[in-house]
Amino acid sequence: VITPYACFYDPSEAEEDDETQEKQPTEKPNAQTKPEKRKRVTEKQVQAKKKKTSEQKECVTPQKETDEEKSTKPKKKRKKKKTITDVLSSSEPKPGCPADLQNLVTQYFSDKRSVIEQEELKLLDSCFLSSNDLTHTLSSYLKQVCPKWAKIQKQHTEKSSVVLLIVCSSALRAIELIKQMTTFKGAAKAIKLFAKHIKIEEQVKLLQKGVTHIGVGTPARINALIEKEGLSLRALRYLVLDWNWRDQKLRRMADIPEVSHCCPLLA
Repeated sequence: VITPYACFYDPSEAEEDDETQEKQPTEKPNAQTKPEKRKRVTEKQVQAKKKKTSEQKECVTPQKETDEEKSTKPKKKRKKKKTITDVLSSSEPKPGCPADLQNLVTQYFSDKRSVIEQEELKLLDSCFLSSNDLTHTLSSYLKQVCPKWAKIQKQHTEKSSVVLLIVCSSALRAIELIKQMTTFKGAAKAIKLFAKHIKIEEQVKLLQKGVTHIGVGTPARINALIEKEGLSLRALRYLVLDWNWRDQKLRRMADIPEVSHCCPLLA
């Protein structure tokens, strides 16, 4: 179907069409100029980006210099904490005194008992004997402290108990002390009270078999025997602490946390 508008022919329109066809080639270069403007814009953007990156690099470079300066600076040496051996090596050996034991007692029970109970634990000066002034051997010191030892030894007849109890820091030290007191003990029987190579049941049986006068051992094993009622303290008259002796690390018995804090016997 052809519409009636398509049937008319106007020569003026034909002339206009010819003019438009002639004008079209003139309009083409205008179309070409537009992308040139876009290209110019993109080039400006690229240049702006380059400027930004260069500025960022300039900002970053001083940070690298500071890092390098930090690396070149000499590092401060950390001060090493002084150990017990360092402190004791610089200090001169001093004989133990009653105040040392009292301080150990208060430190041990500071978080376990009230202030009133701690005051009750304080011992009188009459409870302490004269301490070793670092000139006596063990035998000579025991002879000075226990002048009537022969009589006390004969009167002791109770089993599972001792009259003289010596507390030291290790099993090897206990063996040394037993060897050193040969001139003092005489016919008295001594027993080793430490955990090395000896079961606690064996020690309980030995204490129950016969009368034992002297016990030498470590705090942990002595405490375990007391708790199991294998060792009675009813006949105990002398308690000697191996306070002045030092091990390879120059530590005394009170300086070893495993010895001084694991057992309330010293306290």
